[in-house]
Amino acid sequence: MATFLYKLGRLAFRRRRIVALLWAAVLVVVIGAASTAGDPPDDEFALPGTESQQAFDLMEDRSPGDAAADGAQGRFVFKAPDGEAITEPDNQAAVEKVLGALSPEKHQQIVSIENPFETETISQDGTTAIANGSYEVPGPELEDQTREEIEEAADLGREAGLTVEVGGDVLFAEPDMGHGEIIGIGVAALVLILTFGSLVAAGLPLITALIGVMIGVTGIAALGATLGLSATTGTLAMMIGLAVGIDYALFIASRYRAELVEGRDREEAVGRAVGTAGSAVVFAGLTVIIALAGLAVVNVPILTKMGFAAAATVVIAVLVAITLVPAALGMVGKRIFGRKVRNANPERGVPAPESADSKPGLGTRWARFTLRKPLVVLLVSVIGLGVAALPVGSMTLGLPDEGNQPTSTTQRRAYDLVAEGFGPGFNGPLLVVMDFDEVIADGGDPQAAAEKIGNSVRELDGVANVAPAQLINEKGDAGVMAVVPESRPSSTETEDLVREIRDRAGSYEEQTGALVLVSGFTASGIDFSQVMDDALVPYLTLVVGLAFVLLLMVFRSVLVPLKAALGFLLSVLAALGAVVAVFQWGWLSGALGVEQTGPIMSMMPIFMIGVIFGLAMDYEVFLVTRMREAYVHGERPGQAVVTGFKLGARVVTAAAVIMISVFAGFIGAGDSMVKMMGFGLAVAILFDAFVVRMAIVPAVLALLGDKAWWLPKWLDRALPNVDVEGERLQQHLARTSGPAADPERERVSV
Repeated sequence: MATFLYKLGRLAFRRRRIVALLWAAVLVVVIGAASTAGDPPDDEFALPGTESQQAFDLMEDRSPGDAAADGAQGRFVFKAPDGEAITEPDNQAAVEKVLGALSPEKHQQIVSIENPFETETISQDGTTAIANGSYEVPGPELEDQTREEIEEAADLGREAGLTVEVGGDVLFAEPDMGHGEIIGIGVAALVLILTFGSLVAAGLPLITALIGVMIGVTGIAALGATLGLSATTGTLAMMIGLAVGIDYALFIASRYRAELVEGRDREEAVGRAVGTAGSAVVFAGLTVIIALAGLAVVNVPILTKMGFAAAATVVIAVLVAITLVPAALGMVGKRIFGRKVRNANPERGVPAPESADSKPGLGTRWARFTLRKPLVVLLVSVIGLGVAALPVGSMTLGLPDEGNQPTSTTQRRAYDLVAEGFGPGFNGPLLVVMDFDEVIADGGDPQAAAEKIGNSVRELDGVANVAPAQLINEKGDAGVMAVVPESRPSSTETEDLVREIRDRAGSYEEQTGALVLVSGFTASGIDFSQVMDDALVPYLTLVVGLAFVLLLMVFRSVLVPLKAALGFLLSVLAALGAVVAVFQWGWLSGALGVEQTGPIMSMMPIFMIGVIFGLAMDYEVFLVTRMREAYVHGERPGQAVVTGFKLGARVVTAAAVIMISVFAGFIGAGDSMVKMMGFGLAVAILFDAFVVRMAIVPAVLALLGDKAWWLPKWLDRALPNVDVEGERLQQHLARTSGPAADPERERVSV
C-alpha cells in the first residue's frame, strides 16, 4: 500500500496540472448533472417490519386516491377569554369567521376544514375548541401564500379576543441550521494558520476539502430523483465530508512539510508523505466508511440512504487527499511554509526557525509525563469519562413532537392549550386500524365488530376516550378508530397502553375475526425506539468487528485495536451522558440555548456511534501509526510513544479542534435536533481526541511496553501486510537506484 501510494503521489505531483483539471472537470460535470436533475423527493419515514408501518400500509392500500392522506394537517385551537365559554354567541361567531377564511372557497390548497361545533371537539369545561384541517400537499410543499393566509385567519380570531394557535405541519419551516458550516470553516482556517504559519498552507486543506464536499453533496443532488435521495440526505454528508476532508489534507500536508525539512526534494517529499500519511488516510477513511455504511443494519431507509451518501462523500475525500492534495502541493511550492521558514530554505536541510529551539514541545512533555505516571493518567481519565457517562443510565428515548418545541412557537402553544383543555393524551391519539377481510368473508358485520373492539379498548386502564370507528372505503373491509390516552404521548403509561392493546389483538381477532393493528405518531415513535434498540448490538458487532480486523492489519497487534475499541466506547458513553445532562436534565441549557428539555431523539445513540467511531479511529490511526513507525524502525516502546507525540500530536490536536469547531457550529441552530447532534458530536470528539487518544492511549502503551505490539505468528502470517508505517517502502527505496533514492537529486522547480 505505502509503495503504491508513494508512486501515486509522485505521479500526481509531476502531472499536477492535469490532475487539477480532471478534478475541476468532475466538479463541472456533477454541477451540470445536478442542475438538470429533477427535484429531490420528500423524506419518507418508513419502519419496515413494524406494526405501525403495517397499519399505515394497510390504510394506504385500502383507501387509494385520498388527496389528503399524505397532505399537511393543521390543528386550529381556539380558547375563549377567561371566564367565558367558547360556545357563547360572540366567541362562536369569531371561530366561524376564522373557519370561513380557511374554507376551500377562500383558502388555497386546503381540502377540508372541520367545524368544532358540529364535530363536538370542545373541551368539557367549554373553554377550548379544535378544528382540524387537511391540505392537498405535505407541509414542506405548501406555498408561502397559503401560510400567510393561515396566519391572517388566526389573527381574525385574536382580534375578536380569542386565543388562537396553530399546530400540525401547516406552518412547516425548514430546520434552522444556523451558520455551522461558516463558523466551522472560519475556526478551521484560524487553526490551520496557527498550525502551518502560512496562509497558503492553511488555505490548501480548506480548498481541497471544499472541492470534495461540493462534488459529494452536488452528486447527491444529481442522483436524488433517481435514487430517492432527499435533501436531508446530504446534511450528514456535508458535515462529515467537510470535517474529514480538511483533516486528511492536513495530515498529508503536514507530513510533506516534515519531509521537506529533512532535506528531500519536493517530489520525493510528496511521494513519502502520500506513502506514509496517505496510507493512514486510506485506512482511517475505511473505518469511517464502514461505520457509515453499517447504518444499513438498522433497516430504516432514510438512515441507510444517509449513511451510504455520507460514506460516498468520504470516499471522495480520500481520493482527493491522495491525488489532488499532492498536485496542489506541487503548485504552491515553497509557499507551503511561512516567509521566515522559506528564507531559511528548509528544503536543503536547514531546520525551520520554530524548531530551532531545543526545548521540547508540549506534546513531547505530555508524553514523557504520561510515561512517568501511566497508571495515574489512566485512572483519572477512565474515572472522569465514567462519571460523565453516569447520566446515560436515566436516558429516555423518543421522537420529538410539538411538545418539544420552544414555547415561543405557535405549535408549542397549541400543544399546551390542547393538553390543558382536553388532557395530555389528546396530543397523541393512538390510531387503531382494523382489517375486516375475514369478517366479510364469514358474513359478519364490520361495524358491529368495530364496536365490540371499541367497547373492549374503552375499558382498559389509561384510556381517556375512544372515538367511534370509521370505515375507510365503500367496501367496508377496513376501519380506523382513534384512542385517546390519559397520559402524554411520550410517557411510559402511554407506551404501556400501546403494548396492552397489541397484546390483546389476538383475542380481538378470535372474538370478531378482525385483524387489529396500532399505529399513529405515538405508536410509530415507540416502534422506532424499539428498532433502534434492537439494531444497536448487531450494528456495534458489525462495525467494531470489521474495524477491529482492519486495525489488526494496520497495527500488527491484538491489544492496540482492542484498546482503541474500548476507548471509543468510553468516549461515546461519556458524550451521550453529556447530551442527557443538557437536553434531558437541563444542565447548562440556558447557556447553550436549549429552550425545552425532553426525551433524547431515538436515533441519537446509534447515530453517534456510527459517526464518532469512524472519526475516533482517524485519530487512533494517525497518532499510533507514528508510534508504530518509530517502533518498527528500532526505537524502544516508551521512546516510540514520545516520538509519535512529537511528530503527530500537534497535527492531531489541530485536526480535532477543526472537527470540534465544525460540529460545535451547529449548536447555534434553531432546530433542537440539529442542536443536539452538533453538541453530541462536538463533545464526543473532545472526549475521544483529548482524553482517550491523548491520555489513555499513551498510558496503556506505556504499561504494556513491548506486549502492546504482540501478534501471534500464525495470525501475522494470515493477515495481509498493508505497510502503513512504510517499512516496505523504505526497502523499496533502498533497492531502487536512480533519482527516487538519491536525496541530492536536482530539486524540482516550480
